[in-house]
Amino acid sequence: MTTNTLYYGDNLDVLRQHIGDETVDLVYLDPPFNSNASYNVLFKEHNGARSAAQLQAFKDTWKWEEAAPVYAELVLLPGALGDAMRAFGQLLPQGGLLAYLVMMARRLAALHRVLKPTGSIYLHCDSTASHYLKVLMDAIFGVRGFRNEIVWQRTSAHANVLKSYGKIHDVLLWYSRSEEFTWNQLYAPYSQEYLDRFFDTVAPDGRRYSRRDLTASMSRASSGQLYTWKGITPPPSRCWAMTQEKMDELDAEGRIHWPQKAGGMPRLKMYPEDLPGIPLQDIWTDISTMHNLSGERMGYATQKPVALLERIIQASSNPGDLVLDPFCGCGTTIAAAQSLRRRWIGIDITQAAIQTIRERLSRTLKEGVDYRVLGEPVSVPDAQVLADSDPYQFQWWALGLVGARPAERKKGSDKGIDGRLYFHDSPDGGDSKQVILSVKAGNTNVGHVRDLRGVLDREKAEIGVLITMHEPTGPMRAEAGSLGLYHSRWGQSYPRLQILTIAELLGGAKIDMPPISQVNVTYRRAPRGRSQQGEQKELL
Repeated sequence: MTTNTLYYGDNLDVLRQHIGDETVDLVYLDPPFNSNASYNVLFKEHNGARSAAQLQAFKDTWKWEEAAPVYAELVLLPGALGDAMRAFGQLLPQGGLLAYLVMMARRLAALHRVLKPTGSIYLHCDSTASHYLKVLMDAIFGVRGFRNEIVWQRTSAHANVLKSYGKIHDVLLWYSRSEEFTWNQLYAPYSQEYLDRFFDTVAPDGRRYSRRDLTASMSRASSGQLYTWKGITPPPSRCWAMTQEKMDELDAEGRIHWPQKAGGMPRLKMYPEDLPGIPLQDIWTDISTMHNLSGERMGYATQKPVALLERIIQASSNPGDLVLDPFCGCGTTIAAAQSLRRRWIGIDITQAAIQTIRERLSRTLKEGVDYRVLGEPVSVPDAQVLADSDPYQFQWWALGLVGARPAERKKGSDKGIDGRLYFHDSPDGGDSKQVILSVKAGNTNVGHVRDLRGVLDREKAEIGVLITMHEPTGPMRAEAGSLGLYHSRWGQSYPRLQILTIAELLGGAKIDMPPISQVNVTYRRAPRGRSQQGEQKELL
């Protein structure tokens, strides 16, 4: 696979149908945590304040009724996976947690199949089910495949903790397909405490240094390491760590520390800049948390920092390798892989994620991103299938065709608004203007146009757009035309009520409105920033 690919659909189906055996170098997955919570996409209002508008992206709730048939198949499997599932069934009641483990078992088995022998997988989880997931990973990847359990501090201390310790960390379970896995050692910078403690000698020029042994074990000695240097011979069972020529060179450079005590062994001066840093450990506290004011924040409650994914990708893959995220959400893994010159595959079951990632890729990087999207409708019959099977996802997809965001969703009526676009229509910015969108998958008539007209009046919106699966009737077009034109301050005029069919949008039709490329404020854009590795980039 040479083309970056974004799949819309169930990751289990995509893995089975589209991803070949042993083709992926690195898998990162951040699945729902079985926390019995509904996670939502939160959008920013056009004036910059947090909106109450929420769109449910996925519901983190698992039902035993749906998992029971799959569980019955898993427990009959020979080997460790069947053993693990039978043990879970004896330990856990038939409910949400067991259903969650059934869901994860099938997907982890599929990920094991697509991973290369040199590949690694990082499973992101929390204390809700991490202990069970580790047993599941042991069963699928083998106990010898376990590399590390990494603790990542995901948030700062909580002040409202009652009768428990504050829960501020997540867990990353790192497994490899074999013992011949890709590994690039990463280093953390020295803390000031470490520098003060271990670089405890000060040179005349004010620089601090540590003193390192210049001898080595005789077991590795060569003839070039057995000599007396400046009247000094290493103690028995030891030799010099380098040749006499190298020792003379270091001495000439002032890199030898000579003890004041006569007969003391010389030592090598090591400055902080001579060393790469402290090898990265399995507790990560140095990656900034995703607080509400973070410039990366995109509205996903479970969004992870780009720096976290950059670290994982750099450690366990090389440029040109293929990175897979089967629960790609708002696309942090994809953004990190793209910036680090890795190929990538992202999979998500919601149109919310697909459209968010598209927007993120279009704004995040200076250069265009070469990728394809599979699983979305590409024809009117495809769109009809999506509308019949999942009207909610159809609506998300249709809004994505025009770059719109979903409207606020509350219990009861949606008040005739499915999506919105915002624009500024004056050189100095001024008040934002809005386009109201209504999406209809079924049959439409002139009544729907009149309803949208009433919404425009109620909301005091400048333009309304009805997106419909079917060709509008003559009375519908006449009713839309009777609303007249919106006159822009830029000197252009636009129909106040427009009707666009899915066929027209798939053919490239656009909403007739002030140039969105210049004045679009529908999506929030994060400021430029530097990644953990110092590369300049933009983050949506």
